[in-house]
Amino acid sequence: MPNGYLAERRKRRGLLTLSLAVAATTGGTALLIWAWPDNAFLFTAGAGHGRGLSQNGAFDKAAAGWNADRILANYYDGAELAEVGPTTVRVRLMGQDDKTLDIGSDSVFYVAGRRVIPGQAAHLTPTATGADVTITQGCGGDTLWEGETDDPWAYPVTDGTARPANEQLEICGGNAYRGVLGVALDNGSPRTVNEVDLDDYLKGVVPAEMVPGWADQGGTEALRAQAIAARSYALAEERYPYAQTCDTTDCQMYLGTDKEDPRTTDAVEDTSGRVLVRDNHILRAEYSAAPDGGLPTPASAMEIGPALTDFPAAVTPGLPTIPVLTPPTPQTQPTPTESDPATPTTPDAATPDPSVPAYIDPTNATPGAETPATSGNSTPVHPAPENRTRVNIPLPTPGSADPNSMVADPRSAPAPAGSGLVKPVIPAETPAPRPASTPALPASPVPAYAPPQPTTPALAHQTPR
Repeated sequence: MPNGYLAERRKRRGLLTLSLAVAATTGGTALLIWAWPDNAFLFTAGAGHGRGLSQNGAFDKAAAGWNADRILANYYDGAELAEVGPTTVRVRLMGQDDKTLDIGSDSVFYVAGRRVIPGQAAHLTPTATGADVTITQGCGGDTLWEGETDDPWAYPVTDGTARPANEQLEICGGNAYRGVLGVALDNGSPRTVNEVDLDDYLKGVVPAEMVPGWADQGGTEALRAQAIAARSYALAEERYPYAQTCDTTDCQMYLGTDKEDPRTTDAVEDTSGRVLVRDNHILRAEYSAAPDGGLPTPASAMEIGPALTDFPAAVTPGLPTIPVLTPPTPQTQPTPTESDPATPTTPDAATPDPSVPAYIDPTNATPGAETPATSGNSTPVHPAPENRTRVNIPLPTPGSADPNSMVADPRSAPAPAGSGLVKPVIPAETPAPRPASTPALPASPVPAYAPPQPTTPALAHQTPR
C-alpha cells in the first residue's frame, strides 16, 4: 500500500455522480440512486415515517424564505434551542460486525504504542482485556510484528478536529474516518467503533441524509435545520454500552468522510453546538424524507435523552441576538429532482509530518517499537470551560410575527483549536444491543434521566431524496 494510495482511492470515489431521481406515480415516493465507478447502485432514500422534520418539506420552506429556526419550530412544536460545548460521539460501524479491524493511513498512526508508517497496516482483534494486534506490509502483506495491548484503539498522527484527508484512518477496502477507531466485544462478537468529534461526525451525516446541492437551490436553511436535528438525535442516543449510535438508517446514515461536501460542512459549522431540548433534556429529534411535506410532531411526543448539564457548556457565554424580521410570504415550491453531480474535492496525499522521526527499518521484526513523544501518542483532555452557561431559547411559534432566530447568524466563536479526543475506554464484554421499535411517550413530568433499558427504538428516519 504505497504512499498516496488512500488519497487516490478517495479521488476515485469522488467520481460517483447522482444518476437520477425517480418519483413514483402513485404515492409520490422518491428514490435516489447513486452510481459508483464500478456501475454498482446504492439506493439511499425512502418515504420515511413522517415524524418530526420532513427533509423535503424543509427544503420547500427554505426555498420559500424560512430560516432554520422557523423550520424547526414548525416540525418540533414545544422544543427549545440550546447550546452544548465540544463533545464526542461513539459510532458502531455495522458493516464491520464480526470482523477484524484492518487500518491504513497516508500518514503515520499509532497502535499499541507503536508507530505504523504509510505503506503498512494494523489489524486489531478484540479480546477480553484489550486487543491482539498484527502489523503487516500493506493490508494483506507480510507480517512485521504481532503482539497484544490493553488499549484497543488506533490513533491518527495528530489529535484535533477537522484534520486533513491524509491524516485520517481508513479501513482497508472501506471508508476513511476522522477521530480514532477501536474494537470491542459484544457478547463475544467483534465490533468496530469510531469515536469522533461531534461536528466531524455530522460532516459525514448531513450529506448522507440530505442532498448537498439543495444549497444551490435555496435550501441552505434546510441543511442547517438538518444539522441541528441530527446533532440532537445523536446526543440523545444510548444504543449500546460501547457506542451511542450506529452508522446505518437504523440510526443515522454515516459514511465517514467519503461523502463530505463543503456545502453541508458549512451547515454543520454554522450551527455548531446547537441542539433541540425539552425540559432541559436533549430531544431525540426524529426526521424522515416524508415527500408530502410531513406533519409537525409535538416535542412532547418524542423521547428525550441525557440532561443538558451532562455535556460540556457552550464555548460562548451567550447566544447572538435574535433578529426580528417580517415573516416571509409562504410559497409552494416543487421538490427538486435535478441531479447533484457536485462532489467534494479531496486534497492530494501529503508527506508524513516531518516532526515525526522517520521509521528506521521497515523490515525489522519489531517495527516502530519506540514510542516517540508526539501529539499522536498523547491523551489530551478538553479544556474545562470557565464561567459558561447553557442558554435555552424558545423556538418561534409557527406563523408568528417573529419567525426568525439565531441560526440566521453564524456562531461568533468556533470551538477552540487543537481540542483533542479523550482516550476512550471500551468494556470488554457487553450485553446485546437494543433492536428497533416504536418509542413510548415519555411520562410527565420528566424524571431525572437514566440510560434507557434495552427496548427497541424506532428508526430515526429514512434517507431523503
